[in-house]
Amino acid sequence: MKDTEVDAFREFAGAAIPQLHRIALAACGDRHDADDLVQTTLEKMCGAWSRIERRDEPPMAYARTVLVRAFIDSGRRAWRRSERSFEILPETAFAERGYGQVDDTPGLYAALSTLTARQRLVVVLRHVEGLPVAEVARVLGSSESNVKSASAEGLARLRRAIASPADARTPTHPAAHRVVTQGAQR
Repeated sequence: MKDTEVDAFREFAGAAIPQLHRIALAACGDRHDADDLVQTTLEKMCGAWSRIERRDEPPMAYARTVLVRAFIDSGRRAWRRSERSFEILPETAFAERGYGQVDDTPGLYAALSTLTARQRLVVVLRHVEGLPVAEVARVLGSSESNVKSASAEGLARLRRAIASPADARTPTHPAAHRVVTQGAQR
């Protein structure tokens, strides 16, 4: 790699890590696994950076595709099915955690964990990242109708997961409420 390519990749990686981490964390629900997914994504991109820069596609779109495929591949590993790690929540404010997103909350990730892996990816890419159906279909290697179906099923399941017992229409967390209500409008 040339020095200019190294600098360009470092600049891209620095800007992309928060967004990639948010996608990875929403997809897998575990900070450590999300860190691993982001690292795997950046490792794969670093080796191919000169080709990525020459593509018509923006590097972030390529990064999302690599991350999603790495997530799918990680679910196929035998050790992944036999072990599940649980994280102890830190006693710091959300803004002090480094990512500082409103959506970076345990309640939302707990609700997302009730979805299948495919539904979770579709909901995150469509309704958290705001990607169009065609782009989500391209990233997942699926048809647009499958993306729409998974989105509808995932949102319905998410609504049930975050509904409070007192009122089945009221989500328990504002960030989850935003995802569910905006998802219904799309």
